[in-house]
Amino acid sequence: MEMFLYGFMQRALIASLLMAVITPLLGLFLVLRRQSLLADTLSHVSLAGVALGLFVNINPTITTLIVVLIASVLIEFLSNLYRTYSEVSIAIMMSAGLSIALVLMSLNQGASSMSVQQYLFGSIVTISTAQVVILAILTVLIVVLFLLFKKPMYVLTFDEETAFAEGLPVRWMSIVFNAVTGVTIAIMMPIAGALLVSAIMILPAAIAMRLGRSFNMVILVGVVVGVIGMVGGLMSSYQFNTPPGATITLLFIAIFIICSLIKIISVRRQVNKQK
Repeated sequence: MEMFLYGFMQRALIASLLMAVITPLLGLFLVLRRQSLLADTLSHVSLAGVALGLFVNINPTITTLIVVLIASVLIEFLSNLYRTYSEVSIAIMMSAGLSIALVLMSLNQGASSMSVQQYLFGSIVTISTAQVVILAILTVLIVVLFLLFKKPMYVLTFDEETAFAEGLPVRWMSIVFNAVTGVTIAIMMPIAGALLVSAIMILPAAIAMRLGRSFNMVILVGVVVGVIGMVGGLMSSYQFNTPPGATITLLFIAIFIICSLIKIISVRRQVNKQK
């Protein structure tokens, strides 16, 4: 029994470290592009993919990946349609994804409530070896893409008009970024849960932006914060027998509050010294 629990905790720890690397890389661009709600939207859309998979009796991961890829294209299309009010596209897709998920779940009377709850709340301590392998492959892919396209994405994030003038495929870059974010959420969702996966993606980047003074430093700090939050939350959930996803999120929020207070105190001290 102890070896059984050890195996689960080992896989959960590896998954936590992998997610700690992924989340700041994507989360930072989401925050800088003012698309923090995009992660939440794609998690709702992913939930619709899960419901579709359970409804047609197909592996939910497959249907979720297909649904989020379609949603990524639709979000970009709606963003261009409502260019002045880009948040409209996120609101439309979020409501559509949740509505489809709820309707399909209500129609599928044979769906196991445990299966639905696993995707809603996540279960990092019951992660399988296959899920860890998929997460590892995804982590390598995202790191490689980040290293290759960091500069173009940096230009796109801060000045879309300049990116367009330099000949960068702005629309395709946005679609690919949305797709990669959606695929990441789809793979992380059974582990972190649809309700909290967006928070786990955004919070490390938000904390790092309070501490780092350069783009590269923010990325580095984000990874460190991600490791502290993911591993610390996982260990705390094991000790106190609380839900891992919720515990990790609360630890990130606590770190954010502490860092914000330290930042405020530091700024006030500098102002007082200048006086």
